[in-house]
Amino acid sequence: MLIFYNYSFHSQKKMAKFILGRKLGMTTVYDKDKGALNVTLIECEPNTVSLVRSSEKDGYNAAQIEIPKTKNKTHKKEFRLSENKSGIKKGSKITVEIFKEGDKVKISGLSKAKGFQGVVKRHGFSGSPRTHGHKHDLRAPGSIGSAFPEHVVKGKKMAGRMGGKRVSVKNVKVVYINKDKNLIGVKGAVPGVAGRIVEISAN
Repeated sequence: MLIFYNYSFHSQKKMAKFILGRKLGMTTVYDKDKGALNVTLIECEPNTVSLVRSSEKDGYNAAQIEIPKTKNKTHKKEFRLSENKSGIKKGSKITVEIFKEGDKVKISGLSKAKGFQGVVKRHGFSGSPRTHGHKHDLRAPGSIGSAFPEHVVKGKKMAGRMGGKRVSVKNVKVVYINKDKNLIGVKGAVPGVAGRIVEISAN
């Protein structure tokens, strides 16, 4: 059930759950059965539904939600809906109450940018041995071409910019919910640096 302040609706097939939040960082939560768990805390202040699309008017069903990004800007994200949600209205609020402990979610965000990196760090190459004249090229990529087609093949693993791309992690377990502080705690790491906005949705 997708819960708003004083309002709720649900799909006949699959419950729609989605919210935008701001990554705070990692901490440790102690579970009585599993012991210490590494958890990422995400602050999800009430999201506002800023736009509703319908298949009759727009050709597909979707809801656009937003949260403040800076003092004068907002971050918006549109989530597709499997069918028309006649109950959802512009201006409604989405809170952390849509999720519960034990839910499996997908989290998407912009990964941490790491600048220009070599093949060892970027692609996990093992590098060259330290013997037989390899003293000065331990982290070199090796051969990058052949006699044919006489150019570097597109997609070749080489040095380049690392990170700073949209990344999604699936089947992340929700292990902590704090309704008063608008916090969601998920097991493990999520994309991005502290303070960056991430998208949380049901798998």
